[in-house]
Amino acid sequence: MPSRSTFRGGALGITPICLLLALAPLLQATIAREQQNSSVKKDSKDTKDASVKVQMRNVRYHFTDQVSVSISVLNGELIPIGENEFPIFDDRNSFRLGVSSGEIAISAGSLGNILNSYVFSAPEAPLKDVSITIDKGKLKVKGKLRKGDIPFETDGTLAPTADGKIRLHSEKIKALHLPAKGLMDLFGIEMGTFIKAGKIAGVSTEKDDLILDPQYILPPPHIEGAITAVRLEGDNIVQVFGNSPKKSGEQPTAGNYMKYRGNRLRFGKLTMTDADMDLIDMDPKDPFDFYLDHYKEQLVAGYTKITPTFGLRVYMRDFDKLTRRNPGLRTPNQNPRAK
Repeated sequence: MPSRSTFRGGALGITPICLLLALAPLLQATIAREQQNSSVKKDSKDTKDASVKVQMRNVRYHFTDQVSVSISVLNGELIPIGENEFPIFDDRNSFRLGVSSGEIAISAGSLGNILNSYVFSAPEAPLKDVSITIDKGKLKVKGKLRKGDIPFETDGTLAPTADGKIRLHSEKIKALHLPAKGLMDLFGIEMGTFIKAGKIAGVSTEKDDLILDPQYILPPPHIEGAITAVRLEGDNIVQVFGNSPKKSGEQPTAGNYMKYRGNRLRFGKLTMTDADMDLIDMDPKDPFDFYLDHYKEQLVAGYTKITPTFGLRVYMRDFDKLTRRNPGLRTPNQNPRAK
């Protein structure tokens, strides 16, 4: 007869205390995992709640000296990342730009610079010397396979993917000026292995198509949002994010500017609570040329007004005009325009 303290369901006579001791590590791991998941969710929610609303219109935004994009209209938010409690203008890695709607254009030359200096910059990257042009509605990509120094070229079309990325579909491929069967046959195992290993941020493959994710292709601050359409205009690749501003009810007012609203935002020694700041182009006749790495020089060259509710209206000089006045600044690859 088993004693009353013996667990009746256990043929081996395991007591409840022994069972609890045996299960204790598993229970502790489960509790710890739930606490971690809860903490991650809380951190994610808190970070999102700390975002600053942003609206841009007619802005040329520089990421580096060689890479810039043209923003005709944008609605979104600056979302702090990492351990940052709010976006910091002086730290491009302190936030990402979440886009709910907008249109962002990048020139073929800038995209080529991104691929060479950022995406395929590693010494072991499979491609090098990449150049991109637009001809007769097609995207022409030329470059060299690093292994063997073999030149290649491909003509393709662009389209959005179901999950908001960009698909580059190759229609005509040549290597050593001879037709190639397919993109992956040309790039070979080396390219596929390199991509699958995660060594190329923002690039993946699907049969003979390349899938580009703008969130990781561009340098910080990273742009995040679902691309719903892509089109070619002149020498530019225009990416449409979300719905049009008219449909979303976020149609911007006239002018060239960047507006920031809500929560906290830091720039220099100042931290603005309940942010209400507009960065406004001093010369509205052309796009607002803005370079985050040199925003302080643009501030100094302009002037600031304070609204009755303590909002800031900052009138800034275009960066390309600033470099003409101050030769000590690095000049991007463009023709400066003096005011």
